[in-house]
Amino acid sequence: MPLHPTWEDLSLRLLLTVIAGAFVGLNREVDGHPAGLRTTILVSVAACITMIQANLLLSTEGKSPVSFTSMDVLRFPLGVLTGVGFIGGGAILRRGNLVTGITIAATLWVTTAIGLCLGGGQ
Repeated sequence: MPLHPTWEDLSLRLLLTVIAGAFVGLNREVDGHPAGLRTTILVSVAACITMIQANLLLSTEGKSPVSFTSMDVLRFPLGVLTGVGFIGGGAILRRGNLVTGITIAATLWVTTAIGLCLGGGQ
């Protein structure tokens, strides 16, 4: 990703992210599963915006001579991926011998990864 991307580049990344999230979400929506179209689009777009922001902040990375700490901007998308994993973990339920929600958790995690990849220019 260039250090100074154009609005067209950013718009294309967001559009591709919406399309990718919609493909995953439509598949789940048609079958009547939770975490359908809206959820997958929102999760993927949020991850894409996070990665775009992290890439834009890469030029400010480091520690200036007068600063106390240094900034590691790639922790920002890592935190989003971890947070979505935590939300997905909350979706997993156990009722006796039956475990449900694993596919919901995996769907959220994968759509986050897709959004991060597209936001990063992959």
